[in-house]
Amino acid sequence: MTDWLAAITAWLNNNPQYLGVALLLACFAECLAVVGLLVPGTLIVLALAVLAGSGVLSLGETLMLAYLGGLAGDLVSYALGRRYHQNIRRLKGLRDHPEWLLRAELYFRRYGVASLLVGRFIGPLRPMLPMTAGMLDMPFPRFLLVSLLASAGWTLAYLLPGWTTGAALRLPLPEGFWPEAAVVAGSLAVLVGGSFYASLRGLRLTSPLVAGLCALGLLSLFLGWPRMVEFDQGLMQVIQQERNSGWDQTMIFLTRLGDRDIQAAAGALLCLVLLAWRQWRQALFAGLALTSTAVAVTALKQTFARTRPDVLLEPLTSYSFPSGHTSASFAFFLVLGVLAGRGQLVRMRMTWMLITCLPASLIAASRVFLGVHWPTDVIAGALLAASCCAACLALTQWRRPLQPLRARPWLSILPLCLGLLVAYAIWALPAGGELYRYR
Repeated sequence: MTDWLAAITAWLNNNPQYLGVALLLACFAECLAVVGLLVPGTLIVLALAVLAGSGVLSLGETLMLAYLGGLAGDLVSYALGRRYHQNIRRLKGLRDHPEWLLRAELYFRRYGVASLLVGRFIGPLRPMLPMTAGMLDMPFPRFLLVSLLASAGWTLAYLLPGWTTGAALRLPLPEGFWPEAAVVAGSLAVLVGGSFYASLRGLRLTSPLVAGLCALGLLSLFLGWPRMVEFDQGLMQVIQQERNSGWDQTMIFLTRLGDRDIQAAAGALLCLVLLAWRQWRQALFAGLALTSTAVAVTALKQTFARTRPDVLLEPLTSYSFPSGHTSASFAFFLVLGVLAGRGQLVRMRMTWMLITCLPASLIAASRVFLGVHWPTDVIAGALLAASCCAACLALTQWRRPLQPLRARPWLSILPLCLGLLVAYAIWALPAGGELYRYR
């Protein structure tokens, strides 16, 4: 399998004009019912993303092709389910492996619409859930809306790291970039892997352990960021290569979602809604997590007083380390992820955490893209928020676990809080002549 993949990669490297078609087809196959279980789509997509980042395709072209391919795979799978209904079990492949469809059907019946969002990031379920939704007669408008959102998150999570790696390999980066990048990536992998292992094993002190691991990573970054200059400058160079007016508008919209005032308003609204539904301990957890993160980031900014990158024509006066936008957005979305995962299986809880980290990661990436923060600033902000959230969860659950929220509170929380963030970001978008601060 490895030799076969290497041969395809080598051929596309010599024939880059076919790379866009190959990427579209690979993402389509990865999300197509049954086929996605048989083809090593994740490895192929990653390899193609690295090739695309080496100068063949721009970031926008790569993401758009992958998005269209994945969305097309979802739609075809859904159409197969609607066309054959229960008779689809008799099709070749599914007839010999009924467990593939049975697992997806049980998952869909249990979690409904949420299964399409969460299952998108679970390999064995990803290609089967859209077909299951069609088989069980899920209304097409609802399926299409969920699939549009899930495909966007999947594209960013699966394509962006590979494209960035390819771009970094192409550019003449500072000496020492790759060793420092390896240290950062390895440390984050150990931290995330340790947190997942503790959660999957059901360790009694999982939350304090996760808080301690994130705090240890944060402390290491505090001590080591002066020695990460090549990593910061090299990654900033890769990202700045993609600057254009279209991307600037998009990134400014994303970065507005993390503004201090609107994050404070969204956090307060979340707590008020929880209190209105008499979810006292959930409101206590949310309030503690959001407040402690805000206090900690303010204190650390003043302590380290790190200057911002010189990308801005009109530099901001506040300090950059750690990123306040990143810490605030990660704290808010991690709180939502924790509340969404209460009462569910461990794997579902972990998947909810990954999904809620996606919008926070986009806000963090926008800060680096606009030149407002160094990469280590946003990593520190994410670790700070994760440490505070895990510590507050451990404190709140000291005597007994948090109870899961019912469906009705979520019908208030999501439209109000997310609607507030998006409305503010649209309202706060600068006019074209005011983009100079971010160029």
